[in-house]
Amino acid sequence: MSKHTEDTNRQGRIAALVIAAAGFLAIIAPWIVAVTGLAPRFEILIYLFCLAAFIWSLVVTVRIWQKTR
Repeated sequence: MSKHTEDTNRQGRIAALVIAAAGFLAIIAPWIVAVTGLAPRFEILIYLFCLAAFIWSLVVTVRIWQKTR
């Protein structure tokens, strides 16, 4: 495999892990807030972190797509 392909594969795996982790965190955010007794504003903060992760992953994915065209 060439260096270009290895880097692209690595970036794709990282983006996939970030998407999976952000999705999982978004799903369990209400449970985390309920168990820890935090204010609801912290649940919104968790959702904002997840949104940032999804946007980052979208940018990385578009860059990978452009690089492989």
